[in-house]
Amino acid sequence: MEELAQTAESKPDELDELIRLVQSYNPSADIELIRRAYAYSARMHASQKRESGEPYVIHPLNVALIIAQLKLDVPSIVTGLLHDVVEDTGVSLNEVRELWGAEVAQLVDGVTKVSKISFQSREEKQAENFRKMVIAMAHDIRVVLIKLADRLHNMRTLDHLSPERQHEIARETMEIYAPIAHRLGIYWLKSELEDLSFRYLNTSAYGTLKAYVAKTRTERDEYIAAVIDILTRRLKESGVNAEVTGRPKHFYSIHSKMQEMGLNFEEIYDLVAFRIIVDTVRECYEALGVVHANWKPVPGRFKDYIALPKINMYQSLHTTVIGPRGQRMEVQIRTREMHKVAEEGIAAHWSYKEGPTKDAKETERFAWLRRLIEWQQNLKDPQEFLSTVKDDLFPEEVFVFTPKGDVLDFPQGSTTIDFAYRIHSQVGNHLSGARVNGRMVPLRYKLRSGDTVEVLTSERQSPGKDWINYVATARAKSRIRQWLRQQQAERSRDLGISLIDRELELLKLSVAQLRHEHRFEPVLKEFSQRDVESLLAAVGYGLLTPAQVLAKVLNADELKNYRDGKAPSAATTALAPKERAARELRRAASGAVVVSGVGDMMVRFAKCCNPLPGEAITGFITRGRGVTVHVAGCPHALNTDPQRRVPVVWKDGEEAPRPIRLEVLCVDQPGLLAAMTKAIAAAGVNISTAEVKTRGSDGRALSVFEVSVSSARQLNNLMNSIGAIDGVMRVARLGQQNGHRY
Repeated sequence: MEELAQTAESKPDELDELIRLVQSYNPSADIELIRRAYAYSARMHASQKRESGEPYVIHPLNVALIIAQLKLDVPSIVTGLLHDVVEDTGVSLNEVRELWGAEVAQLVDGVTKVSKISFQSREEKQAENFRKMVIAMAHDIRVVLIKLADRLHNMRTLDHLSPERQHEIARETMEIYAPIAHRLGIYWLKSELEDLSFRYLNTSAYGTLKAYVAKTRTERDEYIAAVIDILTRRLKESGVNAEVTGRPKHFYSIHSKMQEMGLNFEEIYDLVAFRIIVDTVRECYEALGVVHANWKPVPGRFKDYIALPKINMYQSLHTTVIGPRGQRMEVQIRTREMHKVAEEGIAAHWSYKEGPTKDAKETERFAWLRRLIEWQQNLKDPQEFLSTVKDDLFPEEVFVFTPKGDVLDFPQGSTTIDFAYRIHSQVGNHLSGARVNGRMVPLRYKLRSGDTVEVLTSERQSPGKDWINYVATARAKSRIRQWLRQQQAERSRDLGISLIDRELELLKLSVAQLRHEHRFEPVLKEFSQRDVESLLAAVGYGLLTPAQVLAKVLNADELKNYRDGKAPSAATTALAPKERAARELRRAASGAVVVSGVGDMMVRFAKCCNPLPGEAITGFITRGRGVTVHVAGCPHALNTDPQRRVPVVWKDGEEAPRPIRLEVLCVDQPGLLAAMTKAIAAAGVNISTAEVKTRGSDGRALSVFEVSVSSARQLNNLMNSIGAIDGVMRVARLGQQNGHRY
């Protein structure tokens, strides 16, 4: 017991801070339980150190502090202190249950399961972890809140890891955890995760932006103070009791605006945002009137999230005005209750003592979560699930009305097809037309806030292949893919039967006869197929050849007769040069890429993304053309049927030069083109073509270089070298089709 007490005293400042914070929002909290949990965690992790060399217990203690900032209950705080004991020490879940109760054990188990799974590839692990996190949210949202706290502290202490691990963790944080924090409405957590990720994903841009913001800090602080003084006086004169604050915007939001609008530092004026907090909804609109009466509003920059809340129930008025000195400034106006929701997010609504409340507002708040659960059940492929849900995690909401007056929310860019699938899957599958505000519109019409939408159906109508290009929601994408996959599977099965029957003509046999004799079933496992229908469809897809299948299902005599009958004839000899060329192509490709589980397949590289050795890649069976290899995150790859996906990896040591296009946006000034070509030459890279266009209206130049690089590592070094040149604003890799940036 003495040893336990000494361990508990090892970090008294942080522990005392944790207790003070918990008591500030929960005076009746069981503080002794928190002290015991800390002491237990310190004892269990006593022999462990972090990468920084500090005692490991510092991590769970800081995670608990972040959980307390979220104002969660005592079981959540205790789980934060114990969240790694099952995964990283010899403690069993049963021991946790005996010592700390069933509720804490369930939370610890949930957090452990989110990150404990092992998969074949890093991409699969990321996708499947996200799926598990969604399932965990369905059971208890606290699991994900604790996981977010865990990730935030890991991001705060990322300095001590290798650059590769820093980049990997930062990318996952930016793509998965920050959007989840946004969807849960915890904006301070989302912003900090984004800024920390930005620091490691784009170190040079982060450093430059940080230095610029620091240089202008004094001037900005004076500006904030002046605007707060003006707003406070004007609101008081109008009889509005308000609290006015101002703050600099986060680094990543500034950087995103610069990238989106092609601006440099001097052109970014709205580096600050102001917030007006009032007592009532009526005063929100009165305060808005005061702001617009004093400063000219920027057209198209007003958003009323009070009348139409965001999906996570965030409410506020947003407006941008031309403030003092002609600078744009963003103003947010909300009540104190709305501010609490914005700061605490989903934690402000969740009831732990009695379980989730069942009123209409609670049902609405968690509608998006129920949709995630539905998608994870329908989308069996982890990466397809991840890619579709990513789209839904970054929505700019559009609010439209049904003919009955119900309001439905959609991500920006949604169409009438998305609307139809939101109503019902069968409505979407048989959508034939749509009326928006009483007028007929094309199916690809993009919804706008305030539209009233009515859909028309016909039993003869079915989804077309191009529909996938006109939808923005995960639900619509999955339902369209499901329909097309079903139709494709039937066509591929019929084609597979036809191809095998053609081969069997020599033997006077047929697929029907072989099926009747149950010859296909014994070889299903060998070809990794679940049933005979799938095996035949695989032949139709091009995943398997008729010869591969027949080599396994024919008996020895039949196989000999089959091979004898397939001896080269005059007709086949005429095709020999093409066959030889195909074999050479397969031989060359197989020198670079290994296709798992598939033999004698032609491999080609997708022109849309031109994958490089060292990049994560994925392969897709393309009918008649073997396996097409894409970069794992290529938009074209994500739109391809996941059932055609095959694992592919780079062959060790393969670094043959490949053409890549780079787009460079820079200031139009003498000597800059020479500096860029010098940097390319210094990197040992050859320039095939170069195209430079000046944009006289804004003093910028846009250059596109086609270069030959041998690996992702060489490309990244080259892009960093060009990006470090004074005057270069953006360096991006372009796909060869449609100019996609990567």
